[in-house]
Amino acid sequence: MNSQPSELQKFLAAQEKKSLLRFLTCGSVDDGKSTLIGRLLYDTKLLFEDTLALLEKDSRKFGTTGDDIDFALLVDGLEAEREQGITIDVAYRFFATDKRKFIVADTPGHEQYTRNMATGASNSDLAVILIDARKGVLTQTRRHAYIASLLGIRHIVLAVNKIDLVDYSQSTFDQIVADFSAFAARLGFVSQIAIPLSARYGINVMAKSPQTPWYEGPALLTHLETVDVDTALAGGPFRMPVQWVNRPNLDFRGFSGTIAGGRVRPGDMIVVAKSGRTTKVTRIVTMDGDLDEAIAGDAITLTLADEVDISRGDVLAAPDARPDVSDQFAAHLLWMADEEMLPGRQYLLKLSTATVPAAVSDLKHKVDVNTLEHMAGKTLMLNEVGYANFSLTQPLCFDAYRDNRDTGGFILIDRFSNATVGAGMIDFGLRRATNVHWQALDVNKQARAAMKRQKPVMLWFTGLSGSGKSTIANLVEKSLAAEGKHTYLLDGDNVRHGLNKDLGFTDADRVENIRRVGETAKLFLDAGLVVLVSFISPFRSERRMARDLVAAGEFIEVFVDTPIEVCMQRDPKGLYEKARAGTIKNFTGVDSPYEAPEKPEMTVQTVTAPAEVHAQAIVAYLRERGYLG
Repeated sequence: MNSQPSELQKFLAAQEKKSLLRFLTCGSVDDGKSTLIGRLLYDTKLLFEDTLALLEKDSRKFGTTGDDIDFALLVDGLEAEREQGITIDVAYRFFATDKRKFIVADTPGHEQYTRNMATGASNSDLAVILIDARKGVLTQTRRHAYIASLLGIRHIVLAVNKIDLVDYSQSTFDQIVADFSAFAARLGFVSQIAIPLSARYGINVMAKSPQTPWYEGPALLTHLETVDVDTALAGGPFRMPVQWVNRPNLDFRGFSGTIAGGRVRPGDMIVVAKSGRTTKVTRIVTMDGDLDEAIAGDAITLTLADEVDISRGDVLAAPDARPDVSDQFAAHLLWMADEEMLPGRQYLLKLSTATVPAAVSDLKHKVDVNTLEHMAGKTLMLNEVGYANFSLTQPLCFDAYRDNRDTGGFILIDRFSNATVGAGMIDFGLRRATNVHWQALDVNKQARAAMKRQKPVMLWFTGLSGSGKSTIANLVEKSLAAEGKHTYLLDGDNVRHGLNKDLGFTDADRVENIRRVGETAKLFLDAGLVVLVSFISPFRSERRMARDLVAAGEFIEVFVDTPIEVCMQRDPKGLYEKARAGTIKNFTGVDSPYEAPEKPEMTVQTVTAPAEVHAQAIVAYLRERGYLG
């Protein structure tokens, strides 16, 4: 039997050893991004005959290049893209040469698809920014350069395309390069090269062209084959976010994950970043056997010399170059949802393998992605970029995004829809967070409640204006006071005369209103009181945030379910009439939404019985469950 490797095996082995470059193409509409990728695929001989036949057919039907093949159609796969002649979604393509493998992302040029471009940029090491030689540097060009820089791309190719349409003019090329370089000087790119080319005719794409004898640099493919993007992460400090604890049996306990930075060898000392516990690596285990060394990008399992408390979300790091550990940091945020970002609203923040609740505590400014100008703003809309402080419910380990994209980049997830709503890039940890610690108190919540012979609880009354929630809450407190119970009632109108008098009624202000009230109610709860909170609190997300502030069983949501028609008939303050007349803006139930509770502990329907009956039912509920001693 022949033990010599076959030609196929030799080919596959050779492919495995090649380095991989991920890059994206971006630029204004009609600058030729898709055409360039199609040209690369065609000229590297990676198209099957049936694909070529279909391309020729589609070129006659959808093409914009006359009798020539329209290479853009290789990438613009959506029917809407072909019909409109634009790129909408990110398209990924693979090709290879004798020297390197490539994954290229074709990203949209339109501003409304900025989030799509960011998706492609987040996984790329290099960006090819195309410029139409006839148009020069446009607003979109600057926007794409900024987004590429923001997403951590450090290598740029300025592809001055359609050079044939300006008669291969060197002066035109030089002016475009000068204009772009003046803008890009602020963006911190490690390498930047400009190439005159024609994607349609292959000028300077695969090889240097005699049409541009004045150009002394490399062809595009030559540069892509040789640019060094592999050494940065491997040369950095060791980082490995733990994906899972590997316990196949009682004799083996390892910690699995993908190395996000640096390298590791058996015998190296490492530290669990959050706890600060150090230990030694004993083995590097893979499916193909143990390794003597693993570097950034390798998926491995580490076994350690000591029994150390490690779980998913922990980060193993070099002891002499540890990541930051904090529950607050500053970061750039690209908003990717149709619904606006609201400071104070709690989202899920996913960083590496850890996921924790978090909120934007302070939006410092918005960034005009076309000019880099800083602008004031309270919220972020779709495709907008801001710079903000973040507050997390527990400390996480992280690096600055400029140092490590894997341990410095995060996404925000909506807690109810599970949709990704934002992408963030950490700038630095807020040092003040490391100087503030919980002070141990000898008299705690349990002791205070015991003195009052009651269990602390937060009764959260929610409903439309005029639903009767304040009336019922007041009756409940009056009944409890008659029994000698210790209570406090936080009412929406009363709080807005003091604590929240600076807030209006926009969605952002409503979120901040409930955040402050929730934190205040938590303090009263810590004092051992029965806290009654009567607020419209229209958004489920903020009511969920308030619930998460306290322990299980300490939050009771009371939905005062009164039809809006009844509320309008009552209209004790004349607010609905003013809202319908347009003199009051952002009024819940009229021009601002109310999100009814899905699973409240109690539902009160005021049209079925007087307020006194509902109040006594709530008191009975508390007594039956042991809150009243």
